[in-house]
Amino acid sequence: MPKKEVNKMKSSTNIDKDLLENFVTLQHVLTNMAVKFEDLSNNISRLLQLFELSAKSFADKPIATPGVDQEFLKKLDSLLDQNKTISKGIMMMEDRIKNRTGGIHSMQRPPQQGVNRFPRPLQR
Repeated sequence: MPKKEVNKMKSSTNIDKDLLENFVTLQHVLTNMAVKFEDLSNNISRLLQLFELSAKSFADKPIATPGVDQEFLKKLDSLLDQNKTISKGIMMMEDRIKNRTGGIHSMQRPPQQGVNRFPRPLQR
């Protein structure tokens, strides 16, 4: 055999050997990954069972202190009412300002010349 053909055969066997090693390594990685996914699936199943159990337990037990929740809800309703009142007041003030000035655009005045637009710093 000529020398070129022998070199080609050697390099071909080296490539085949490398490919075979890579394929075996890939199979090991895929096997490990399948095992990890199975473990993950089992852990998720257990977690879902725990959630189901806690939901059933929560649904079966009445609330221990209903007075505290009622008090909290009353305070929350009071805050919501106050928020509505404040909101209505702000809206009324905005309407009055718009009516007096003729709209928002007239409220924006150009800066006066010769007057410092920035306030003086407070003296300490």
